[in-house]
Amino acid sequence: MSAPAILIHSRFLAARLAEWDPGDHPIHTLDDVARGMPADLADSIEVLVSGGEPLDNALVDRLPRLRLVACFSTGYAGIDLAHLRARGIALTSAGGVNAHDVADHAIALLFAWWHGIIRADRLVRTGGWRNGTPPRPSLRGKKAGVVGLGRIGTAVANRLAAHEIEVAFWGPRDKPGVPYVRAASLIELATRSDILIVTSRAVPENARQIDADVLRALGPAGMLINVARGFLIDEPALAAALRDSTIAGAALDVFDEEPTDPRRWQALENVVLTPHLAGYTQEAGEDMFGQLRENICRHFAGQPLLSPVEDIV
Repeated sequence: MSAPAILIHSRFLAARLAEWDPGDHPIHTLDDVARGMPADLADSIEVLVSGGEPLDNALVDRLPRLRLVACFSTGYAGIDLAHLRARGIALTSAGGVNAHDVADHAIALLFAWWHGIIRADRLVRTGGWRNGTPPRPSLRGKKAGVVGLGRIGTAVANRLAAHEIEVAFWGPRDKPGVPYVRAASLIELATRSDILIVTSRAVPENARQIDADVLRALGPAGMLINVARGFLIDEPALAAALRDSTIAGAALDVFDEEPTDPRRWQALENVVLTPHLAGYTQEAGEDMFGQLRENICRHFAGQPLLSPVEDIV
């Protein structure tokens, strides 16, 4: 039998081939798949490396020796986890690597929106100074709801609490030992919150969990922040809520389609936008690549994986 091989299912990661140290394991890329991938090559693939892009189950089923899908990103919504598990294939991700960076960015978005930083900067640059700027409410004592208290959600909650903001959360399960109250439902969390921050797991069952009902519960004085994935929010419903003042505003780092269509947001002055860069730091990029390689090394060494998806809650 040929040596177990690695298939890099990401052109971004394939471009970093010089940084790989595969040892005795041959590396193949999507170019090999495009050329038809003969049976002997397909039979040799034991590890598939994903950048987080959609993974076709038909390709998985063409790889009888496949035992690990190692994902570079924290999100894996395009990967059918149930299909992998039915085949006995493990999935790893970059879970936890950049949680602190994403949490920092969530707080930056909160400050930018709440303190009117974008408008204030524009006023100073155009000579308007404080013209037409009413005093803002203080953040101290406000209530924030965190949707999904995983690694990122916990880091966000801790930062909010440090600013004397009252924190509650909602998620599918209790979190024993955390100092934050778990709401009975997402609607209840939105109703009690001045600020609702989405840090949910990017899995299909969470799609569109922030819908028109949740936005109405958040109310005309509430704001929404999303640093998880765009598909977790019903984006047309959010745009309508911003336009109709169903909520006060939003701050978004992620979008349903990326790059997002700028026309959806151009007329909305009550939203702050960034281009999916919450976790985009120099250190996070290197750490994510390092964790990816470590998971692959552990697989081939028969050691416990560093970040199996089933351990990420």
